Amino acid sequence: MSHPPAVEKSGVAQPAAAADDQTLPSTPTARRLTIDDFEIGRPLGKGKFGNVYLARLKESHFIVALKVLFKSQLEKEGLEHQLRREIEIQSHLQHPNILRLYNYFHDSHRVYLILEYAPKGELYKELQKSHTLDEHRTATIMEELADALTYCHENKVIHRDIKPENLLLGFRGEVKIADFGWSVHTPSLRRKTMCGTLDYLPPEMIEGRTYNEKVDLWCIGVLCYELLVGNPPFESTSYSETYRRILKVDIRFPSSIPLGPRDLISKLLRYQPSERLPLAHILQHPWVRSHSWRVLPPSAQMVS
Repeated sequence: MSHPPAVEKSGVAQPAAAADDQTLPSTPTARRLTIDDFEIGRPLGKGKFGNVYLARLKESHFIVALKVLFKSQLEKEGLEHQLRREIEIQSHLQHPNILRLYNYFHDSHRVYLILEYAPKGELYKELQKSHTLDEHRTATIMEELADALTYCHENKVIHRDIKPENLLLGFRGEVKIADFGWSVHTPSLRRKTMCGTLDYLPPEMIEGRTYNEKVDLWCIGVLCYELLVGNPPFESTSYSETYRRILKVDIRFPSSIPLGPRDLISKLLRYQPSERLPLAHILQHPWVRSHSWRVLPPSAQMVS
């Protein structure tokens, strides 16, 4: 079951800087790309505003995922600024556990995002199929995300919507943060906008308090629980009950969950953001160190 989205209450925030063709990495060719430069393959996914296709750049045979968005739908929902922000942020991030956004182009009706292809698909679908993941798989994902979010926070980016639906899997099964639609680049790392996904909302967002990058720590605590248990920790029959349980940090561990991940999750799901376990400590947590099987691809050794 997909997580219900939360509404961004203060409207769509402005991008850190208006993204245009000049601010993005140069295309593989000197001229501007068009859809005719690609051979389009099978669909990889469908969304509210368009679809994602496997594609190949004709000149170089480079395999990518091409995300096709309809301008009319984006305009109808007032999401042009959000898309600009997503492009601006994701195109500048280069990390082995963050999906690359190579470039974008558009025509009169559509916007095309040229994305890294993640051959093993969505973590959400893997979780649906197996219901839960084992300790090794979960600890590996926690290490990968802690490293990727450290990089994001160092670059003043808060993701704000870590959840299985927004995580793709690379060739070796490594996690790649794929959706930066709710992300924000803010030099002060302090915000007040409520956004993200209901089951993953931290207390400070629900209460309308100013928050910072520590919202991402809460989200990966929720994710760790969901991967091991099969559903998020505060899931309830009504929105109001979910809100109440989040604000009380009402975590109930099944007896099957070992002490190691219980300790990690309990140190991340803290009402006070300042009390949440820092990302560097996640990387050093005894359970993560003893169970993670993370392997960096050779090309990423120097990046990470």
